[in-house]
Amino acid sequence: MLDFQLIVIGGGAAGFFGAITAAEQGAGRVLILEKSKEVLTKVRISGGGRCNVTHDCREPSELVKNYPRGHRSLRGPFSRFNAIDTIAWFEDKGVSLKTESDGRMFPSSNTSETIVTCLTETARQHGIEVCTRHGVSAHEPSSEGYLVHSAEGEIFSTKKVLIATGGLRSSDSRIITREAEHEFTPPIASLFTFKIEDPALHKLTGLSVPQATVQAGSQKTTGPLLITHWGLSGPAILKTSAWAARELEQTNYHFPLTINWTKELTSEAARALLTAEKEKHPTRQIQKRSPIPDVPQRLWSYLCNQSNIPADHTYANLSKKQILALLTQLTACPFAVTGKSTNKDEFVTCGGVLLQDLTLKTMESKTHPGLHFAGEVLDIDGITGGFNFQAAWTTGHLAGTAIAADSK
Repeated sequence: MLDFQLIVIGGGAAGFFGAITAAEQGAGRVLILEKSKEVLTKVRISGGGRCNVTHDCREPSELVKNYPRGHRSLRGPFSRFNAIDTIAWFEDKGVSLKTESDGRMFPSSNTSETIVTCLTETARQHGIEVCTRHGVSAHEPSSEGYLVHSAEGEIFSTKKVLIATGGLRSSDSRIITREAEHEFTPPIASLFTFKIEDPALHKLTGLSVPQATVQAGSQKTTGPLLITHWGLSGPAILKTSAWAARELEQTNYHFPLTINWTKELTSEAARALLTAEKEKHPTRQIQKRSPIPDVPQRLWSYLCNQSNIPADHTYANLSKKQILALLTQLTACPFAVTGKSTNKDEFVTCGGVLLQDLTLKTMESKTHPGLHFAGEVLDIDGITGGFNFQAAWTTGHLAGTAIAADSK
């Protein structure tokens, strides 16, 4: 039987950050148990292999607005550790971050291995022990704290436990959470793309629109949009899927979707642009040139075809019915979504341990002293753009700080 001050269940971003924070502040012997063969897998593959560490959103009151679940509770935690602190922490470890035009922040090296190396090397320097291929089958209170049972039959004793197993989509994570006697909201997909069965749309694979407004259910979101061989993706779609996650899940991911390809032009404003184009170029073939700013030519042709406007049709021959159809396609383009698609490795879940059952200053269970939670296991999820990692850094830091303070 081994004795530890802290055992962290889960070798992801939140787990490592919590372990390092606790060790840096003098918590004593720390062990990370990870069931898979590698640690920090989501960090390694996130952001296309670049790792979107955080977002350049430095005011807690603004930062919380990016969390469909958890925003009402995160103001306090983000007041204690936020993007400013994350940037400073990594820079102190020799990792500089760069900010892209949309606010996303990546390591200047442009590779996630920089972040993985930083976390694993810092953990090593502080004597944190890491055991991979060590799943946890159970944990139970003991006279000194907790006994943690590995799936391999080992039993570890520890004063504190930090559960950072990631999203509750896996049965193992749900079992560990139930062992902690904590309720959780059911896990469902949060960030996903929309499947649309439209062969003509699929021919536009790779085409992007700088700003489009998407409406699904009661949720309306504006942002960049990408057409894929599957259907629709990009920040506008992912944000919509996050904010409307539970609403869309109830439809079994079959729901109507409308898109304003112009971002915010009304039907009348778009009509004025078409009328002006018709007056200036009555003999011009309509599909030859997109008259709408930021609507790419290939997309414009698709919208014209959807409006039953032939390729050789001129503005002079444009009927009122065709104009109305084109205006609809531009500003309220209808689609039928027939499913969702997710990257299984970067999968973000909506749902988790109820925040009301924790002391958010320390991320400690209100009913089980010495038991802490951090990361995606919590009922917190952010939109795309580095917000989920920021929640992991914040909750891991708060848990680690509290654990260290209690060990002195």
